[in-house]
Amino acid sequence: METFRQDVQRVRMMVAIRPSRSALYFIDVRAKVPFRFGKETLERVMCARVMFEVEEVSRGPFQGWGESPLSAQWAWPSDVPLSERETALRQFCCEVLDAWSAYDTSGHPLTLGHAFLRDTLPELLGSFNARRSAENRLPYLAALMCCAPFDIALHDAYGHAAGRSIYDCYSPRDMPDDLTAYIDNGDADFRGLYPSDFFSYGTNRIPAWHAVGGIDALSEGARASEEPGSGFPATLEEWIRKDRLSRLKIKLSGTDFEWDYERVMNVADVSMPRGVTMLGVDFNGMVTDPTYVEHLFERICRDRPEVLDTLCYIEEPFTPELLDRGTDVSAVAKWAPCVLDESAHDWRVLGKARELGYSGVVLKTCKTQTEALLTMNWAKRYGMEVLTQDLTNPMLAQIAHVQLGAHASPDMGIETNSMQFYPDASADEAKVHPGLYQRVGGFIDLRTISGPGFGYRIEEIDRQLPQPAKTFNVH
Repeated sequence: METFRQDVQRVRMMVAIRPSRSALYFIDVRAKVPFRFGKETLERVMCARVMFEVEEVSRGPFQGWGESPLSAQWAWPSDVPLSERETALRQFCCEVLDAWSAYDTSGHPLTLGHAFLRDTLPELLGSFNARRSAENRLPYLAALMCCAPFDIALHDAYGHAAGRSIYDCYSPRDMPDDLTAYIDNGDADFRGLYPSDFFSYGTNRIPAWHAVGGIDALSEGARASEEPGSGFPATLEEWIRKDRLSRLKIKLSGTDFEWDYERVMNVADVSMPRGVTMLGVDFNGMVTDPTYVEHLFERICRDRPEVLDTLCYIEEPFTPELLDRGTDVSAVAKWAPCVLDESAHDWRVLGKARELGYSGVVLKTCKTQTEALLTMNWAKRYGMEVLTQDLTNPMLAQIAHVQLGAHASPDMGIETNSMQFYPDASADEAKVHPGLYQRVGGFIDLRTISGPGFGYRIEEIDRQLPQPAKTFNVH
């Protein structure tokens, strides 16, 4: 009888939502200081914000919101002018909205999101690129980034329909199928398992990782000629002192060996005496030969082994071609976990990467909430490292981002750098969630997140949105 009651309760908790209305907004944000990574410099970014309204059987409507920066510099590095790439991203977002308007089905957001990514997105991208010249074709990662605010909004809307945090909605009481319905490995490794089986819970404060951009001034003697403004840190030294940072991610070139070596040494000289104990390096996929990275860390080990002792991860060192060619990277991973970011656009990549010596994966909400969850589940199931990294997320995007980090890898910490590069962009959201948009004592504070969905408390945020770029009504 008790088992019967539990089964009935489980069925009663399941909610099946159907999108009924949506609105797409574009919000332009200008950086206070530029952010250099790879071969690109970010001086402004366009954020896509989506409102999804859903219905559940005869109940509703319920609203959900999602947001993601559309960083062409990250998802689509190219010699094509930035304005042209941003125009293409806007156009593709509008086509994603049109595709959702024709999506006549209901279910759990992981089910809907997974089906959209598997069945609709590839066809949509193929049709979009067929109308464009070869050099102007949208990469899959950029298409995934355009899908992200829609997918995040769908998950948020489900939480509102269920009346609970979305992270309480990834268990058997809400999901009709276990992970074998989404991760088709051909084995039983995910049978009886749900996303909730891989979560951490109860974290209100997360250690913050600070990004050291390629043109960031490190100390007083190397201050930029143009100061960002009174009271705003102008050097890494000032940031460490102000926010009491203990973790830094260093952006490297991947093409200039001596510059990369000196940059690591100089950052270490500034940061380690001031209490920084953890370093990561990010090449943004610019290295074409694994020996470049091997020799870099061999030299650091020979010259300054104490610096190497602080190294926590090596992020996306190689161009995607090396993964495609099956290049073994075990010799690099012996120095520190070698983790994929841009190359890991879905969980399917991880099996091959693991065989080649990669140690882990970077999670980002800009790859969609659905894909971030499935990638995390696969990685944790097979013992890979999981990091939660930033896309310089402002406004609502920061809230979904830190929620992912709190449930995926809270002990490792979370990269969060919108306060470094465009701190004023989130002023409205910071009035409700002050601890999310500043780093105090080296941590960010999640205690203001509450309520259903992602816990935005959006009704309390006084943000004036522009006119929607596009809307739809399904019914």
